[in-house]
Amino acid sequence: MDLQLKGMKAIVTGGTKGIGLAIARTLAAEGANVAICARDAAAAERTAAALMDNGASKVLGAGIDVTDGPALQSWVKEVGTQWGGLDIVVANVSALAIGNDIESWRKEFETDMLGTVNLVDAAMPFLEQSKAASIVAISSVSGREVDFAAGPYGTFKAALIHYVQGLAYQLASKGIRANTVSPGNVYFEGGVWDWIEHNDPKLYSEALALNPTGRMARPQEIANAVAFVASPVASFVSGTNLVVDGALTRGVQL
Repeated sequence: MDLQLKGMKAIVTGGTKGIGLAIARTLAAEGANVAICARDAAAAERTAAALMDNGASKVLGAGIDVTDGPALQSWVKEVGTQWGGLDIVVANVSALAIGNDIESWRKEFETDMLGTVNLVDAAMPFLEQSKAASIVAISSVSGREVDFAAGPYGTFKAALIHYVQGLAYQLASKGIRANTVSPGNVYFEGGVWDWIEHNDPKLYSEALALNPTGRMARPQEIANAVAFVASPVASFVSGTNLVVDGALTRGVQL
């Protein structure tokens, strides 16, 4: 299926590893121009250079901490101005804070919530001019059920779903779609579940046993879902929380 992404202009936050990297690669392979950011500027630039070999005609990489609202907004506006527009923004960065201390709550709010709000706000003037504008935020199954990550992480992942569904309703008349994608457990080298496997094998085994597929997701499987909902092919999909978890969750999503 042609996702009709060729020539579209996309921003992906946290695009140097894991889910974010897979999303950036997939969009680039579909012919989109992709701008990525990460706290590590050198990693962002290396990744951008590699994406040039993946089909994208224009790629940018920058060292941006999404908790720095002014810096994030300035970068988004710079990309949109340089490219003459934006069509897709993907808010992917998470603090992954599951502690119950105040610092964990602060990190989740500033990273997951405000990082997404600042991204969307800065991109909005460009999205309003796009013929196929799409906002995608990466939430989590922890945002729709109580699990071991309940607390700051789960709370703000749920808040993201609420925020984005509100955007979908508010922006529908402008032709701007907004959706969330909620992965289950995703395993990749250097990721959180890689760390848990080697440092908390009991938790890893318990989490693995919960999924009837007998495994965790791969980043590419999440990226495929994001690319679809972000694309013009999903032109009537808005206000949706797409769960990609291999039947991990049992609750009925109403």
